[in-house]
Order: sequence, then C-alpha cells, then structure tokens
Amino acid sequence: MRMDVCVLAYARKCANLHIRTLDKQQREKYMRKTGIALILSLILTIAFAQAQTRNLDKIAAVVGSSIVLKSDIELRYANALASGMPPSESFKCDILKSFITQKLLAQQAVIDSVTVTDEDVDNEIDRRMRNMISRAGGQDKLEGFLGRSILQYKDEIRDDIKENMVAQKMQNKITEKISVSPMDVENYYKKIPKDSLPTFNKEVEVGEIVIQPKLTKEEKEAARQKAEELLARVKKGEDFGTLARLYSQDTGSAPDGGDLGFADRNTFVKEFASWAFKLKPGEVSPVFETDFGFHFLQVLERRGEQVHVRHILIIPAITQASLDRAKTKADSVYKMLMDNKNYPFSSAAALYSDNRDTKFNGGMMLNAENVEARTTFIPTDKLDPQVALVVDTMKVGELSKPQQFTEANGKKDYKILYLKSETDAHKANLKQDFPKIKQYAMDDKTNRTVSEWFEKRRKETFIKIDAEYQTCPQLSGWANVPISAQTKPQSN
Repeated sequence: MRMDVCVLAYARKCANLHIRTLDKQQREKYMRKTGIALILSLILTIAFAQAQTRNLDKIAAVVGSSIVLKSDIELRYANALASGMPPSESFKCDILKSFITQKLLAQQAVIDSVTVTDEDVDNEIDRRMRNMISRAGGQDKLEGFLGRSILQYKDEIRDDIKENMVAQKMQNKITEKISVSPMDVENYYKKIPKDSLPTFNKEVEVGEIVIQPKLTKEEKEAARQKAEELLARVKKGEDFGTLARLYSQDTGSAPDGGDLGFADRNTFVKEFASWAFKLKPGEVSPVFETDFGFHFLQVLERRGEQVHVRHILIIPAITQASLDRAKTKADSVYKMLMDNKNYPFSSAAALYSDNRDTKFNGGMMLNAENVEARTTFIPTDKLDPQVALVVDTMKVGELSKPQQFTEANGKKDYKILYLKSETDAHKANLKQDFPKIKQYAMDDKTNRTVSEWFEKRRKETFIKIDAEYQTCPQLSGWANVPISAQTKPQSN
C-alpha cells in the first residue's frame, strides 16, 4: 500500500511539472481539455511503475490517456523485418515516435468523432498479411518467423492497425482544406536558394496505341478445359487452396491459396462480381470467363456489401496466329494515321487502343512515380526500357512503326508510340516545371501544418518517455516530463 501512495505522489509531481510551465490562461485551457486524460495518465503512470517493479512488459511511453509498451515496438519491428526491411536498432526510435504521434491523433479523433469501420480494418489486415506472406515465401514460413499462427498475429495487431487507420484519417482531416495558389507556388520557388534548385532529368511525353492479340473461341478452349478439370477436382474433395497454389495463374493470390480477402463489388470486373455476390458462403461457382482468362471462385464469407472469396485463374496461351492478327491491325491503324496527318492521335487511341489506362487519356502515358499529380511528363530513366529504346530514335511529333512489346506480366502486344514533347535536363524553373513545384509547395505546406499541429498537441498532452529511449534523436523535446523524473522514486 505504501508503494502505491509513493507512486501516486510521483505521478502527481510529473503532471505538475508540466502544468507549472503554462501561464494562467494556458493552464485553465489545459485543465479543461485534458482533465480526464490527466487522471487516466496518473493511473497509467502508476501502472508504469508497478509494471517495472514486477518486471513485467515495460512501458516505453505514456501519451495522454494511452501507453506504448515495449512489446508494441518489438511487434511492429518484427512486422517491418517480415516485410523485407533490414535490421536497424535506430528504427525502433522511429517506431516509438510514430506510436506517440499515432496516439495523439487517435485521441483527437475521439473528440472529433473520426472513426473507421470494422470492415475497413479487416481489409487492411488482410492486405498486410497477404503482403507479408508473399515476402516470407508462404504462410508456414511467416508463422515460423513470427513464432505464432497467422490468426494469433492478426488478433494481436488488430487494435494497433485500427488506431493507425483512425490516426491517418484524423491527419487527413487536419490537412484536407490545404491548398496552394499560383502566388503561393511562386513565393515558395523564390525562397529556394539558387544553388539548391533541383535538377530535373530529360523528360518526354509519350502516347501509345496498344493492340492486344485476341484469341478465337477455339484458341481459348485448352484453358477452359484446364479450368473445368480443376473445378471437377475441387468438387471431388481436393483442397481448393492447394490447387490454387499449384495451378492458378493469378500470381498475386496464388501463394495465398487464391485468397483475395474482403472486397466490395466495385473491386472486381463485372463477371467476377456477379458470381462473388450471387453465391452463399461455401458455394463454388462454375467456370466463367473475364478479360483475364477463365476463373472459378468460392465464397468464404459475406459481410454486408463486402465478400471474401478465393479463386483459380487459368490464362489462355497467346498463339502466333493471334499475334499475327494483332500486327495486321496495328499496321492498318499506323497506315491510317500516316495517310491522314490531321487525324488526332488522341482520337485514334480512344477508338483503337486496348490499354484502358491510357486510351481515355488521349493515349498519353502517366508518370508512375507521381501518380497523384497525374502528369504526363516522364523522366526518360523512368520509362519502360523497351519504350525508351524506341523513343530515343524519334523526333517530337513523330509516330513509331508498330513494334512488338512484352509487358511486365509476360504478355505480348503491338504498340504505336507518339512522341508529343521532349524537355532536356535542366535546373527547375517555374515556366517548365510549375506542376512539380506546385506539388513541392503543397507538400511543404502540408508538412508545416502537421508539424504545427503536433507541436501544439504535444505541449498540451502529458507525454512521458522511458529513459531507455531518451537518447533517440527523433524524440528530442517530445517528453514533457524531465529526464530526472523518469527514475522511480524510492519508498521510505
């Protein structure tokens, strides 16, 4: 009992150290906004000292009404290692800082009624697990690395994932109204020292008309038969997941036994969604065709407007005859464009191209390194090497003759390329690089807004960091309990 009294006195002392640094107005505001959180913080501080006394799981930090356990840090660190990150002790400091910021945001989210649904949390957990399983080389290997089953691990990380999602949503709310005007962009640019201006590599704008080989019903028959054979084996009792791992040609889901996790109707193509939302849990569809190939699926679970399915995909093999037909069509489109110089390339792309990502964008490729900006200016070192090789021989305004390309998924097609513009390597300037500099200005304003928010919140919130992490440079200035007060008081 005497120990508890001493610890309570110590907790009060820590809180008072922070409160005494505020002026009268700030003190009243602090007590009004954080009264309940402070009481909870005192209780957590007691738990902190008692846990240390009993040599239980160590509390790494107290943040308002929440705690961060050392095991929380170790678990997230293990997650990072399983995702392919090389070992780094200093990364644990980054993890603790992220936990502290996460909890500050989550506590504000409660005040602002910012929430996420259980379905969204489940989807995010499933997504992360699929990624980890893929990187680890299978579920068994991942479970061996984690020292626990996937179900146990998912249960352990659920609260953290949910809090992280709430925190991210809260941060988005903080920054949602941020915008930059042309004047803001110009002022941002003028503040950059001339010798610090970034240098942009040579950039090009490239359009494409993609002609994919189309298979006849007869050419697809072997793939359909293969899918039918696998479906028959499932109906006879063979394990769906095992067959998916062995035979499915969906490289993203095959390692997970064909599991696609929870998704809504808009996630899937029309034919796939039709069967996924028609069947009851446990039922298996017949073989059906989509643009990807021949599938059959099994519904595992339904949650409102979301469904959890697994599938097996068999992709028909491209024949030489289908490639020949694609080349003939590509040659015909190229001839039409060359014979009609005034015919817009964008119109031809919309009418003839099979690439849905570019055909409705005037045929223009987007910079994959800067998706949010949706810019068509692509550094030449970021182009597909096959495309770069052709573009390097072209002049602005020219079309390339149809050539065969091999995509990242191994599929072959024919492309007509159009070089719309070309910009040599240069120092950043407003005339040529306004969209990029605007993004830089936006990022700078967003970062400053978030930093200012955290600066204010951490001054108003009781934050205590264990001495073990006091040397972390990332956490310098974050604790508002003096280092000398981190040592447990001695009982008389």
